[in-house]
Amino acid sequence: MLVLLPPSEGKAASGRGAPVKPESLSLSALTAAREAVLGELVELCTGDEDKAREVLGLSEGLRGEVAKNAGLRTAGARPAGEIYTGVLYDALDLASLDAAAKRRAARSLLVFSGLWGAVRVTDRIPSYRCSMGVKLPGLGALGAHWRSPMATALPEAAGDGLVLDLRSSAYAAAWKPKGEVAERTATVRVLHAPTRKVVSHFNKATKGRIVRSLLSAGAAPGSPAELVETLRGLGYAVEAQAPGKAGQPWALDVLVEEIH
Repeated sequence: MLVLLPPSEGKAASGRGAPVKPESLSLSALTAAREAVLGELVELCTGDEDKAREVLGLSEGLRGEVAKNAGLRTAGARPAGEIYTGVLYDALDLASLDAAAKRRAARSLLVFSGLWGAVRVTDRIPSYRCSMGVKLPGLGALGAHWRSPMATALPEAAGDGLVLDLRSSAYAAAWKPKGEVAERTATVRVLHAPTRKVVSHFNKATKGRIVRSLLSAGAAPGSPAELVETLRGLGYAVEAQAPGKAGQPWALDVLVEEIH
C-alpha cells in the first residue's frame, strides 16, 4: 500500500545534522527536478526579498521564511516525518507509533512537496516554504514542473499495490494516476454526516487518524474494495463509489458525526 499525503504549511525547525543531499532522497527519478527547484528557490530568496515574498505568496508576518529558504543548502536536515506538522500530522502522530507501525510508515507514506516533489517520512530534509501552487520565474508553475518526472517515479513507487490518495487538490495536480494504477487508487473525502459537507480542519484530522489506524493495525488491503472493508472494520463509516469506467480511481467518503 502506498499512501499519498499533502505536506503542511507549518513546519518544525530544521535539524542540526548534515544538510540535505537531494541525490540521497527517495525516488531518484525526481533528483534533477529537485535540484532545479532548489536552485531557483535559493536564488530567488537570496535576492529581492519583496519579490520573493510575492512569488511565494507570503505575508509580511512570514518575511522570515525568505531567509530560511535562502539558507536551504546549508541548513541542517531531519526526517521529513519530523519536519511536517499541522492538523493531519498531529493526528497521525508518527513519533508515538510502535516500532512495527513506524516501519510500515517508512515503507508506505509518501509526502508531496512543491520543493521536493515527494519524499518518504524517513528522508532527511530542512524546513522550507514553497507550496505546489507557486509559480517560479524560471521554472513556471510547480504543479506542471513535477508532472513529467512524477509520471516515471510514482507508478514505480506504487508497484502493484493499493494507492490511498489523501492529497489536497493542489498536490494532486502534480501526479494523476492513470490506467491500471488509477483502478487500484482510492481517493478520500471526509464529510460531516448530517450535512454532507467537507470541513477542512476536521477533514485533515480524520485523514491523519485513518492513516494511523491502518498503520497501527498492520492492515494491508490490496485493493480499494478491501480498503473499504478494512476501514469499516476499524470503526469508520465509509461510503464507496466504484469507478464508472476503466482507468478511474475509486471515491470514498468517510462520514463523521461530530466536528472536533
